[in-house]
Amino acid sequence: MLLPERILGDQDYLEFHLRQLGEDFDRPVVVQLCGNDSEMVVEAGKKVQGYCDAIDLNLGCPQEAARDAHYGAYLLGQKDWPLVENMVSAMSRSFVVPVCTKIRLCQPISATLDFAQRLEAAGSAWVTLHARTVSARRRRQGAADLDQVKRLKDNLAIPVISNGNVRTWEDVENNRAYTRADGIMVGETLLANPCVFADKTPDPVLVSLEYLDLCREHPGTATIQTIQTHVRHFVDHQCGRKPWFNKFRASLNQSKTVDGIDKLLRSKVQRWRGLEPLLPGVREDDASEVSESEGHCKDWDQPLSSLSLLV
Repeated sequence: MLLPERILGDQDYLEFHLRQLGEDFDRPVVVQLCGNDSEMVVEAGKKVQGYCDAIDLNLGCPQEAARDAHYGAYLLGQKDWPLVENMVSAMSRSFVVPVCTKIRLCQPISATLDFAQRLEAAGSAWVTLHARTVSARRRRQGAADLDQVKRLKDNLAIPVISNGNVRTWEDVENNRAYTRADGIMVGETLLANPCVFADKTPDPVLVSLEYLDLCREHPGTATIQTIQTHVRHFVDHQCGRKPWFNKFRASLNQSKTVDGIDKLLRSKVQRWRGLEPLLPGVREDDASEVSESEGHCKDWDQPLSSLSLLV
C-alpha cells in the first residue's frame, strides 16, 4: 500500500519501491495505492504503471493512520461513494494497465453489492472483498462473511477475489468452491506459512533460514525489526505453544544482525526442539527430518522465492 503523496514528493521513497519492481521473476505484480485525491492518485499511478501489470485502489485498510487521513476502508461510507467512483474512473481512463479495487463490507452489509456494482461501472477490472467490516482495533474479529463474496460473484460481470477465513490449503479450496470466486487472496496467514498456496507446511527453521538468505541478497530492503517480526511469525506458527518459545522471543529481540538471527536458529532453536544444530552451508534437503511429534513438515522442497498467490 503506497502513499501517493510520498511517491510524488519523496524521490527516495519512489526509488526504494521501484527497485526490482516488474522484473521477470516478479510478474505479474500489482501495485496498490491509497488516498482520497483523484488527481494525486492518478499522478502517482503514472509513476509506477510501467513497472506493474495492474494498479489497485485500497478501500479496505482499517488502520488508524487510514482513519486519520481518511482513506482505505474509511471511504466505504455512502457519502464518499461519489469520491471513490471519481477516483476509479479517473484511474481507469488514465492508466495503461487495469485498475482494480479491494474493499471491505459496507454498513449496512447489504450495501456492499451496490458499492461493488458502482466500482464495476466506474472501471474497476476486478474487485477483491475482505468480507469483514472495518475496525481499527479488532481487524479480524469473527469469521469473514463468505456469503457476501458469493453475492458479489453472482451479481458482478467482472472477476471477484475472496479474502478471509484461510489458514490452510483446504480452506483455499473450500472458500473457492463455496463462493465460486475467481481467486483467493490471503494476508496474515502467509506471514506464518508462506507456502500455503503450495499446500505445504515448511519446517520453521528452514524457511526462516531461506528468508534470511533473501535478506542477504537484497540488503537494505527490510529493517532488522521487520526481519525479527517475520522470523517470529515463522516459528510461532508451529512452536508458539512450546515451553521455550518465550526464551526464543527474548533471544530474537536481542539478535541485532541477520547473522545473529541465523546463529540463534541454527543452534539454540534446534537444541530447544531436540534436534541437532544446523551448520552453516548445510543444504535444506540434507538436513535431518524433523520428528512427527514436533508437527513439522517433511520433504519440504519448494523455495520461498518461487511461491505466488493463487489468482
